[in-house]
Amino acid sequence: MPTRITTRGRPLVLDEILAAEFGAELARTLLTATLDLNPGLAQLGAFIPPGTDLLLPDRPTVSATRTVVSLYG
Repeated sequence: MPTRITTRGRPLVLDEILAAEFGAELARTLLTATLDLNPGLAQLGAFIPPGTDLLLPDRPTVSATRTVVSLYG
């Protein structure tokens, strides 16, 4: 279930908000999902003003399988 937050303090860039919640690497993959959850957010411009309510997507589940690569054959 998406998480609702309200921005506070100074105007923030969406990448900053996502990186604070999910880490920098995961933030890049959740940018589009966040914009989809928040229609009209892109129209606010680059900086999201304080007091803006946002829905953040759920953290993606980690795959149980991994590909292992052997460097020595």
